[in-house]
Amino acid sequence: MKNRHFLLVIVCLLSIKGPLTSTSAGTGIPPNDLILSTEDYSIFEDSSTPIVPVIEPTNAGTLQWCDYNACREKQTPCEVLSTSLGCLCPGFTLHNQHPEPPSLSSVSWNGSAVVVWWCAPNSYITSYVVTVEGGEKQTLRADQRRAALSQIDHKAEVCVVAVNYAGDSARSCMEYQPSSNSLALTVGLIGGTLGFLLLILLAVLLCRRRRQKKEEARHV
Repeated sequence: MKNRHFLLVIVCLLSIKGPLTSTSAGTGIPPNDLILSTEDYSIFEDSSTPIVPVIEPTNAGTLQWCDYNACREKQTPCEVLSTSLGCLCPGFTLHNQHPEPPSLSSVSWNGSAVVVWWCAPNSYITSYVVTVEGGEKQTLRADQRRAALSQIDHKAEVCVVAVNYAGDSARSCMEYQPSSNSLALTVGLIGGTLGFLLLILLAVLLCRRRRQKKEEARHV
């Protein structure tokens, strides 16, 4: 009787062990008929490429250069236009730096005076100083771009200097040739002299004519 019970226990154990072995229970190894697809793991992988945000400039192409001409007289300084209008200016040196020299463009006779023209440098300016070699000197405002000098009847160097709180710039100079001025002056003097001589001659002739008429009247 005991042997029968023992056999039943062995049979039960074998019946239980068979399916456990077929499933490889407790080994952590999946059974041979169980195939796992690699596609199932794609849901756990971040296969998407990272998105780099593109920041487009909001004000691209909207900024413009200020309506500023360095050779124009009596205009608002470019830095003031830039602050008020948001426009662009060329690079300017500061008030505590020596200014760059102005650009002297012409020195010419206009019929009544010698006129000097220049263009402003890209610097902070408080005034300009125009000098004639061995003669005249003028100080002008920062918004001026020309100076009218008195007559220069000789060859001379004319210079312009920019000034600010830090000091003076280098000189910008041009040699003035008074040839056309002298020619006009000479022609004028000659013409005036000849006209004056003609007037004197006419006056003398009139006086003589009157005397002759008086003498003829007496003889009659």
